[in-house]
Amino acid sequence: MNIILAFLAVLIAIIGWWLSRQRLFSKPWLETGAPPAITEASPVAPQKLGLGVFLAVVGGLFAMLGSAFVLQIDATPWQLVPLPRLVWINTAVLLSSSLFLQIAVAAARQGEARLLNWSLAAGVLSTLAFLVGQIAAWDMLTTSGYVLAGAPAASFFYLITGLHGLHILGGLMAMGAVWLRLARQPEPRRVQAIVALCALYWHALLLIWILLLALFTGWGNEFLALCRSVLR
Repeated sequence: MNIILAFLAVLIAIIGWWLSRQRLFSKPWLETGAPPAITEASPVAPQKLGLGVFLAVVGGLFAMLGSAFVLQIDATPWQLVPLPRLVWINTAVLLSSSLFLQIAVAAARQGEARLLNWSLAAGVLSTLAFLVGQIAAWDMLTTSGYVLAGAPAASFFYLITGLHGLHILGGLMAMGAVWLRLARQPEPRRVQAIVALCALYWHALLLIWILLLALFTGWGNEFLALCRSVLR
């Protein structure tokens, strides 16, 4: 429960800071001077707000699963699943896909069509490599005896990483929508907003994945124990 409350507090602070940058609470009728120019590349506030709300829900879901993971360990201590080295390679691959999406944002902003297409393709390929790597990691664990219906740690690992993979697949569908829009409107600046949303989604999934690794490797439990000792 403490993990969920702490996560929600941080999440509310981040959302509040993010909303303050979107001018959603501004009062343009009270402002003086010429209104800011609106361009085709300007991000659409409702879309960004919708994505922010969705990411908040997704983050809350993973926070509850992570809390259940930690609480289960406290109630009935059991051995954590030894993560294959491939998981760390997969993490680097997911990091690269997030970087490629950020390059795509810069390319769309600058109107570089070739760089935009290249970075989007690299982002998709690296994301597919991450998913294939995750399936291979599951196969390694299954071969080692850590099956889905076996130890509780293995069950949690398959459940949480599988759910994360489903969100990755959803992001790939959004990438397909970007390419369809590029096919209809070859001008990169016209897709700047949607590319930026995809990049934000990828960054959020990368952050969630890193936090999940902290749980699976025991770092989260050590941090929780440290917090408890400080509060006492």
